[in-house]
Amino acid sequence: MTHAKLTLVSHHLCPYVQRAAITLAEKGIPFERRTIDLAAKPDWFLAISPLGKVPLLLIKREDGTQAVLFESAVICEYLEDTLPDVPLHPIDPLTRAQHRGWIEFGSSILSDLWGFETAKDAESFEAKGRALAMKFARVEAELGDGPYFTGERFSLVDATYAPIFRYFDVFDTITRTGLLDAFANVMRWRAALAVRPSVRRAVAPDYADRLRAFLQDHDAWLLKRRM
Repeated sequence: MTHAKLTLVSHHLCPYVQRAAITLAEKGIPFERRTIDLAAKPDWFLAISPLGKVPLLLIKREDGTQAVLFESAVICEYLEDTLPDVPLHPIDPLTRAQHRGWIEFGSSILSDLWGFETAKDAESFEAKGRALAMKFARVEAELGDGPYFTGERFSLVDATYAPIFRYFDVFDTITRTGLLDAFANVMRWRAALAVRPSVRRAVAPDYADRLRAFLQDHDAWLLKRRM
């Protein structure tokens, strides 16, 4: 894959796109980004995306043909398999399987996070907040001294959770949720990920403004909640 041209089909806010972008950056592989509007999906995108979702990784081979990968977990695993010089998965099969489990757990957090950010009343907002707190309590118990998920080495688990924490970085500029404050290990991990170059570059500079506009469009309770 050394000579393949890579294009990451993206959306400005998608955390799964960020996961793939972080992985590509950590691997040190140049790639282009093609950002689309998911509210008005172009025909070329629908023709190559079986699920109609981002990210897609377009791989242009040396012979001019193109392969398409969909689903962020698949994309990240492919990059891990084909670019082994910068490993982001543990070598040990059991530990690697455990990491995959925590990646799936991160996806379940994103599902609750969607309900949290789009909640339109205090009751729904608080219920989703409690669900998130329960999940972060499990993450807290799994973390060690850090700075990353399993210590000094950055992994695909870190690439999964960095976009989650980015949401809270923006939320905290709107209203102090305090949802993560009780989890010292999580907060330490969040801070370490926030300053990592691959994480910072995974979104455009206007990410926070776009997320606020998204909340406004969804009449989010988060915007009405007092500090």
